Amino acid sequence: MRKAVLVTGASSGVGLALCKRLLEEDHELHLCLACRNRSKAEAVCEALLASHPLAEVSIVQVDVSNLQSVFRASEELKQRFQRLDYVYLNAGIMPNPQLNIKALFSGLFSRKVIHMFSTAEGLLTQEDQITADGLQEVFETNVFGHFILIQELAPLLCHSDSPSQLIWTSSRNARKSNFCLEDIQHSRGQEPYSSSKYAVDLLSVAVNRNFNSRGLYSSVVCPGTMVTNMTCGILPPFVWTLLMPIIWLVWLFHQKPESLNPLTKYLSATTGFGSNYVMTQKMDLDEDTAEKFYQNLLELEKHVRATIQKRNHQS
Repeated sequence: MRKAVLVTGASSGVGLALCKRLLEEDHELHLCLACRNRSKAEAVCEALLASHPLAEVSIVQVDVSNLQSVFRASEELKQRFQRLDYVYLNAGIMPNPQLNIKALFSGLFSRKVIHMFSTAEGLLTQEDQITADGLQEVFETNVFGHFILIQELAPLLCHSDSPSQLIWTSSRNARKSNFCLEDIQHSRGQEPYSSSKYAVDLLSVAVNRNFNSRGLYSSVVCPGTMVTNMTCGILPPFVWTLLMPIIWLVWLFHQKPESLNPLTKYLSATTGFGSNYVMTQKMDLDEDTAEKFYQNLLELEKHVRATIQKRNHQS
């Protein structure tokens, strides 16, 4: 029986690279591309099938920054699939990134220069917006839309006889100092991307705590420094070429999810000789904070569902 894999944000960047690598690892997958832009997804689907004719590649249109779209896509997936073996929660945004030139030059002449480039700590600020659902755009896209997707797809993911796995694309820019339980959407801060990625780390830990007994496991990965549509807006491409030591990670695809440490982040890395390997990093968080965050998301989910139901009733 084919393994069924869902990848959000699959039409470009990290998501597209991941799809190609997954099909190289298992050319008979059923790979479902969860994308916002259907025409781009169709072009990617055609190219993937041309290079991997034994695979089954399908599309579901979803915008994780719009909960109505998430609900529609979830219903469509539940009609199509009996189970999902892997879900790569990869879609994300970093809107209008601004480089802090002062922090950059200050860091260049400090002992923290390597740390600065590997995490972008203090380097990037972003201007966030409010979505149609009344939420901060970065939070809804990178965190909450995926959280709702998981909740909706639980019947496809929770099978105690054969575990399923969630794999989140996080970042080394996920900083505890940029996250606050009293402001989970980071509406009062200037680094919503960093906050959202720390929130992803918390949510992965909470999912394991609440879903492992039902056969669902969650892990967090960091693909490393990559040239994508997101990063090209920050520095010119030639600068990224000089900085970029890392390619990609599909290592978790071959691991038993129940054997992985839920408090570990898995990072893709490359040696100076070009050999790829996987690093592990203990996440800077505690399970109690993760559980509190999870409960906050459940409360927000109730509120948002009630608001959407009221809006639909009025229309």
